[in-house]
Amino acid sequence: MNLIIIFLSAAIINNYVLVQFLGICPFVGVSKKVGPALSMGMATTFVMTLSASVAWLINHYILSSKTGLGLEFLQIVAFILVIASLVQLVEMFIKKMSKPLYDALGIFLPLITTNCAIMGVALNLVTKEYGFIESVVFGTSAGIGFTIAIVLMAGIREELELADVPKYFKGAPITMIIAGCLALAFMGFAGMI
Repeated sequence: MNLIIIFLSAAIINNYVLVQFLGICPFVGVSKKVGPALSMGMATTFVMTLSASVAWLINHYILSSKTGLGLEFLQIVAFILVIASLVQLVEMFIKKMSKPLYDALGIFLPLITTNCAIMGVALNLVTKEYGFIESVVFGTSAGIGFTIAIVLMAGIREELELADVPKYFKGAPITMIIAGCLALAFMGFAGMI
């Protein structure tokens, strides 16, 4: 039951993009088409899941005050190194397996390294004091929430290409209005768990 609550909380109720406003850059930049948005969401989910598990291991066995080493001050540096390494692995894999997808994601793929949502997951694991399995579920569900948000945004933006949007609202203004409406919708889930 606890894992279901963690899943629902991270994916929908406390969605990192639409409720906590982390990871906005790829959310806005890659959400023009559903295909690349879904790929970006899956890559981010993969990185979030792995970084959550590796960050938990590093924090629990090396950095935690329970180890007696007193290395808590290295958490941010260690997590940045973990995330950067994992993103490089994902980038090399995507480039090797699907050059068109690599080209479609463009600059946003290496920007996963600086995606504050991924760092937020790693740092939240420390404050929430989850166990290993809970951390993996938390990282996966946060990534699924990111994917839901970016695919929803991409679907709406694709439909808006066919709509009669006033000239002054085309581009960035309508994108921000959509993001605000989606955020309001997701914030409606607050207090459910």
